[in-house]
Amino acid sequence: MSTLAKARCVFGAHPSTMDTALAVAVLVCMVAGSFVDPHGPEGVNWSLRTPDALSLALMTAGAAALAFRRREPMAVLAVTGGVSVVESITGDPRAPVVMAAVIALYTVAASTDRPTTWRVGLLTMTVLTGAAMLAGSLPWYAQENLAVFAWTGIGATAGDAVRSRRAFVQAIRDRAEKAERTREEEARRRVAEERLRIARDLHDVVAHHIALVNVQAGVASHVMDKRPDQAKEALAHVREASRSALDELRATVGLLRQSGDPEAPTEPAPGLARLDELVGTFQHAGLRVELARTDQGTELPAAVDLAAYRIIQEALTNVQKHAGRQAKAEVSVVRVGPDIEVTVLDDGLADGEAPDAPAEGGGHGLLGMRERVTAVRGTLTTGPRYGGGFRVHAILPVKSRTDAAT
Repeated sequence: MSTLAKARCVFGAHPSTMDTALAVAVLVCMVAGSFVDPHGPEGVNWSLRTPDALSLALMTAGAAALAFRRREPMAVLAVTGGVSVVESITGDPRAPVVMAAVIALYTVAASTDRPTTWRVGLLTMTVLTGAAMLAGSLPWYAQENLAVFAWTGIGATAGDAVRSRRAFVQAIRDRAEKAERTREEEARRRVAEERLRIARDLHDVVAHHIALVNVQAGVASHVMDKRPDQAKEALAHVREASRSALDELRATVGLLRQSGDPEAPTEPAPGLARLDELVGTFQHAGLRVELARTDQGTELPAAVDLAAYRIIQEALTNVQKHAGRQAKAEVSVVRVGPDIEVTVLDDGLADGEAPDAPAEGGGHGLLGMRERVTAVRGTLTTGPRYGGGFRVHAILPVKSRTDAAT
């Protein structure tokens, strides 16, 4: 690191030290300049002269005020401007006290807005130049009077330029920080959405297949001694349901693997093409299910197709778990204009058992259905039916947002 860079770091960490050093340097420059007299008897003569006591006092006061320029820029400008006016009126020859006012004006311009800089700068230039031209010992057209006007203008312009650059750099930093925060928030949002989707899939798979296994295992246990053939059939269904659960769990968990892990299964996600197979698993478990479809030939987006399948799967699982062993379910998939409507009805308890129907909006199953439907911009209605039973009705768009945009 260079000496200049080190000094900049030190002064940046201690601004009051920098202001004090600047005040001392300005005082040295003003005193040195006051010993030079460019107007001798024979024209321009750079002979040495001695400044009077008042000029030395005014230079000291102006330089001392600069030590507080960051804390009170307006007050410092007023003090330095005042001593400059006094020196312009009384100084003969004049000492360069106006240098302190120029630096104070620069500080005001660098720390305030542009309209304030314009107002304060014009007032300072007018007062200092007017005092030098009208009340000074030199003619109004003297070069020193014009120099006062020029240097005050340069101080205001330089301060405004520094302020504009600082604002520009800060705006770039703010945009970069905002972009970084936006990227992090987007990444967190996508992770949360993916985690929620995987959780829904796991819930659907586990709830469906474990319910089937539970029912078939109960049947096998009940008829094991008296009807071994039916018990074997039930156990076969248990094995098939458990194997299907393992396959779907393996496919879902495979999404969580890292790039170096073994290759995940490539089996496509289930959809309405496998609806007959899904209904068959419930029928084998003893649930009476009737299926009606008028959606043949309809091509659905993958997300909509999976959502429709999972909604039917979860609804039938709830029927099997809550409506009783003798309940009857009706499943319909109908194409209605730009949408596809999925309806699952059950007739409630047929054997007089105590009901355990899912409450509206309660349970992870209904919540998962609602989240799936919302994800594809559809609508879901669930609730008890008049006269008993439960109804699940979903309206899903045939085309996704991406397809509609194209």
